[in-house]
Amino acid sequence: MAQLSSNLLLISFFLYFLATVLFAVSVTGRRFKDKAGNEKNRLGTYGYISSVLAFALAIGYFITRWIAGGHAPVSNMFEYTTFLGIMMSLGFVIIYPMYKSRVLGLFTMPVVMLIIAYASVFPTEIQPLIPALQSNWLKIHVITTALGQGILAVGFAAGLVYLVRVTDFKQKSRKVTALELVFFGLLCFAGHVLLSMGFGAANYEADFVYVNEFAQEDEITYQLPALIGPNEGTLMTENRFSPLINAPDFIVPDDLNAVIWAFISGTVLYWLLRLVMRKPIGGALQPLVRGVNPQSADELSYRAIAIGFPIFTLGGLIFAMIWAQIAWTRFWGWDPKEVWALITFLFYAAYLHLRLSRGWHGEKSAWLCVIGFAIIMFNLIFVNLVIAGLHSYAGL
Repeated sequence: MAQLSSNLLLISFFLYFLATVLFAVSVTGRRFKDKAGNEKNRLGTYGYISSVLAFALAIGYFITRWIAGGHAPVSNMFEYTTFLGIMMSLGFVIIYPMYKSRVLGLFTMPVVMLIIAYASVFPTEIQPLIPALQSNWLKIHVITTALGQGILAVGFAAGLVYLVRVTDFKQKSRKVTALELVFFGLLCFAGHVLLSMGFGAANYEADFVYVNEFAQEDEITYQLPALIGPNEGTLMTENRFSPLINAPDFIVPDDLNAVIWAFISGTVLYWLLRLVMRKPIGGALQPLVRGVNPQSADELSYRAIAIGFPIFTLGGLIFAMIWAQIAWTRFWGWDPKEVWALITFLFYAAYLHLRLSRGWHGEKSAWLCVIGFAIIMFNLIFVNLVIAGLHSYAGL
């Protein structure tokens, strides 16, 4: 059953890739359409069908892995990150029929693929639940949170489409720099995936003995060369890279090391693309969105956030507090993960307030969509992995 689950996810991934190709051709392949433009529309429809099939198979992965493991597959970083990507695709499947925006598919499907590919850098084995996770409220809390974040991520994709559409990339400005930082962040994801696959294929491992946050001797294994070593760590594997510095005990060292490598690889990928294209990445993508109505993209991003926000509020705050009371006998404990869930809630609440009460439409609204997604990703990656806390098990 576990192998079937993995196969379903792999097929789903390739269907997401097929959807990306079909949406790309439907947007750029003018020579493939007839005089009435019918074939172009059909390709967009085929892209949507491919994304629906991919989502259906991804749900098949989720169900079969649940059966194989005996619990909802949302209890570690591989499972949760994969589920987040699946929920983003669900948000797209729900919203696409309202607007039939092929460009949204072109921007959304690669992000879904990137999130699922990023999940693969974590251990994929089915793991038993620790006592704190053995509750039905885990399923309710995490599944609802991922669904809300997935729909909010569609708002990010629509906001990014809007910004690429209206930004003047021929002039140097803060807007261009900020957009390039967004693409740089996405390339950091891609770089981390490529590095992990490369070193994984080479069976790279470096074992350390160190002193953990409880002042106890412990062992840790790095999957990437150690730029940042563990607290008071000693390298036990021969012929491996010695760390430049050691992390303090409140930092999860191997995950911080992975984040640093992601930034390094993202920097290399970004400047390689800049050398090839000889223009900002957003400027290279802009011809793809020339046919997009900015007002439609703005409305689409707002719709996604208006749907996703209450779902995230239920899962990320209300259901989370109920689960925290059951697991740790308190509703709130200022754990880093809890704090950033609250920050995410307050940010999107402020977005809706500014949109509805202050008239923040268009460019201001789109930037808030992008910043909100950055907060979600920071919470998922840095807070989950690097900062030691009650949610540190998510990095296992």
